[in-house]
Amino acid sequence: MNEQASPFHQTSAEAFLQDFHHVASIGATDRGGVERQAATDADRRTRDWFSEFARSRGWSVEVDGIGNVFATVEFVPGAPAILSGSHLDSQPRGGRFDGAYGVLASLHAAAEIQRRVEAGELAPKYNLIVVDWFNEEGSRFAPSIMGSSVFSGLMDRDEILAVRDSGGTTVREALEGIGYLGAARGPQQLAGYAEVHIEQGRILEREGVALGAVDSSWYTQKLDIEILGEQSHTGATAMADRRDALVGASRVTLLVRDICSEYPAEALVSSVGQITVEPNSPIVVNSRVHLVADLRANDPEIVRGARDALLERFRTVAEEERLEIVAKDFDVRPNRYYPREGVELQERVADSLGLGIRRIQTMAGHDSVALNTVTPSVMMFVPSVDGVSHCERELTRDEDLVNGLAALTRVVSEMLTGALDGVPYPGRPAVAVGA
Repeated sequence: MNEQASPFHQTSAEAFLQDFHHVASIGATDRGGVERQAATDADRRTRDWFSEFARSRGWSVEVDGIGNVFATVEFVPGAPAILSGSHLDSQPRGGRFDGAYGVLASLHAAAEIQRRVEAGELAPKYNLIVVDWFNEEGSRFAPSIMGSSVFSGLMDRDEILAVRDSGGTTVREALEGIGYLGAARGPQQLAGYAEVHIEQGRILEREGVALGAVDSSWYTQKLDIEILGEQSHTGATAMADRRDALVGASRVTLLVRDICSEYPAEALVSSVGQITVEPNSPIVVNSRVHLVADLRANDPEIVRGARDALLERFRTVAEEERLEIVAKDFDVRPNRYYPREGVELQERVADSLGLGIRRIQTMAGHDSVALNTVTPSVMMFVPSVDGVSHCERELTRDEDLVNGLAALTRVVSEMLTGALDGVPYPGRPAVAVGA
C-alpha cells in the first residue's frame, strides 16, 4: 500500500479490511467463496450487518419497495444526495469480492468523509447515501441488475416483484420472508453515483495498473431458448424414434460457443449460463430443456449478426433432431457511456494519490450502468488476480482493495462539493462504436 498516497490512517485501512473479511464469513463456502443469493437468509444477514454499521454511526436506514437498502449520512438537510455502493448478493458458490467490496468500501468511505466534515476539513453541498442494491447478480431471480434497474425506471416494480425463482417463490415473497420489502421510495433527488468494483478481468493486473476508470459498457443480449422433444424410455425406445431435447440443447450450446470463432479474437463473448432439463430422470429421454444464452460485444452489430446466425442454425438443429426450438430475445442492454468528466475526475484523483490509472471498458453489467441513466455516474475498477470472477477462487489483494477505497473516498468527496454538477448523462462515445 502507498502510505503517502492513502488518505486513511493505518488503523482506518485495517478496520476496513477487518470488516470486509468478516462480511466474507457470512455465507462462506468451504473453498473461500460465498453463497448469498438474493433474498436468502445469508443475504439477510449481510443486510442486517450493513444496517447496524450505519445505525451505529447515527445514519438513517430505509428500504424501498424492491428491497434496495439506503443508509443516509445527512450533511445538508433537504439537499440532493450523492449515492455510492454496489451489492451484497452473490452467485451460487461465487467470490467474496464481487459486489461486496463496493458496498464495504462505500461504507468506510462515508465514515471517513463524515469524520472529515465534522473536523471542518470538508464542506459538502450534498448528502451522502450508501446503498446495497437488490439482486444485482440475477442468479436466483432473472434478470440481473434488478434493484438498481427498478430504482432507475428501467424495469417495472410490479412485474419484477412477480418474478419467480426455480422453486416458484416470487421476489415479493422472498423479500417479505427476510424482512426486506420496504415501503420507502428511496432518494428522489440525486447529484451523482459512484461505484468501485473488482475488474473481473485481467487487464489491470497484466499491465500493473492500480485503477481502471470505466468509460463505457458493452452491448449485451440474452436469448431465452426452449427446446421441446418427446419423453420416452432410454432403454426401450429405438434410437431412430427418439426426439431428445437434451441432444438438441447440447448442439445449441456448442453453436453458442462456436459463433465467437467467426469474429476477431475477443470481439464477441458468449455462453449458455443456465439450463433446466425435464423430466431429468436417469431412465427417461428428456422432453424439454430451457436454456439462457448470453452474447456480448462492444459493437452492437456483432451481437445482432451473431444472434441472427444462431437463430438460423437453431432451425437446422430442430429439423435434424425432429424438435421444436423457440428462441426469444431477452434482457437486451445497449452500450452505455460514462460521463467524460467523471473519468477525468478519477484520473485527477489517481494522480493525487500517486496511483496508476487507465481508461477501461466493462464487459460485465453493473448497477452503475443503470444509475448512469438517471444521474452522472462514476465506475472504478481495481485489479482481479488472474481475472477470475463468479468463482470461489476470485481474489483481489488487500493492497488493491485499500487503494480503491482511498480513490473512492477522494472521488466521492469531490462529488459532494459539486465536481460533477451540470454534467450530462449518460455520456456520449468518444468515437463511433466499431470505428
